[in-house]
Amino acid sequence: MSDSPQAYEDAKSKGILWGFGTLVGVVAIVMLLLGEWWSREPEQFNVQDEAVERMNVTHTDQMPIGYVYANTLAHIAETILFKPGGYLTNDVAPPGLFCDNIQNWEYGALVMLRDATTALRNHFARDQSQSAEDPDLAQAEPYFYYEHNSWALPSTEAEYVKGVEALHKYMLRLQNPTSTSKAAQFHSRADNLWQYTEVVIKRLGGLSTRLAASTDKFSGAMHGDPANLINANMPTIGQTPWMEIDNVFYEARGACWALLHILKAIKHDFSDILLDKRAMNTLDNMIQALENALTPTLSPVVLNGDGFGMFANYSLALANYIARANAAALDLRDVMNRG
Repeated sequence: MSDSPQAYEDAKSKGILWGFGTLVGVVAIVMLLLGEWWSREPEQFNVQDEAVERMNVTHTDQMPIGYVYANTLAHIAETILFKPGGYLTNDVAPPGLFCDNIQNWEYGALVMLRDATTALRNHFARDQSQSAEDPDLAQAEPYFYYEHNSWALPSTEAEYVKGVEALHKYMLRLQNPTSTSKAAQFHSRADNLWQYTEVVIKRLGGLSTRLAASTDKFSGAMHGDPANLINANMPTIGQTPWMEIDNVFYEARGACWALLHILKAIKHDFSDILLDKRAMNTLDNMIQALENALTPTLSPVVLNGDGFGMFANYSLALANYIARANAAALDLRDVMNRG
């Protein structure tokens, strides 16, 4: 009987430990499931349907030129901000803190959003170089360039929401200008599209190069004999570290996702000039290549096989599709630059 109090204390201690362990296990499982859910890439959306719903009309023919493009930029930003888990890049607590794949996806999409918003402010919404810029776009663009990982005040989300609101004001003036608000402008010209395509070419070229650097063969070629290089002092690209391969891959996927929708909006709002220049098929080739780049992956990890080995190399496959889109972009630029 004298051992009963000790046995009771031991049983009580074991019960506390088991309870604590169970709680930790449940929390870990919940965190894991949330992290898996939050890390899923957003689905593609129909740019015309979203614009029709936003403007509350029945057909895209009732919308002014430029409305689909502007609404697509706003919806891309809203998707980045309000997808499952919200915006994760600036999270300082789990599980968002450990969801680095979707964080890189967000950054890739954000870069394309910034470029497209800059093109809207500086080219599409201006009649000529001497014309005044749109006041709402002059507000929207800087908000999207706010640092992408700020969790303190002001937070990244708060600034990006202001950018979305400014885009909505621009869209409202496109749709229904009043006596107190100057009508918004959108000029679907070949020279405007050519200037934006120049930026896209550089983005796609950089992404495909970084993806191809996942193999030692590519990095070895880049570090060849300096005598064979055009410029011996040019910066070289080393092989991407093994722990960073998935970062580059998902950044490229995010960029492809955002650019795909931007190009679909351009196809609608620049349809007249694309048909006149016989460039619609070229743009369709870009869109097709980006859709192929967004094919769902079958492996839970980014495979990095070598050559014609047993395992695939996801980075090289994605680099191939992006290179094809880049080649089509080069053709589109040349067509838009012709008189």
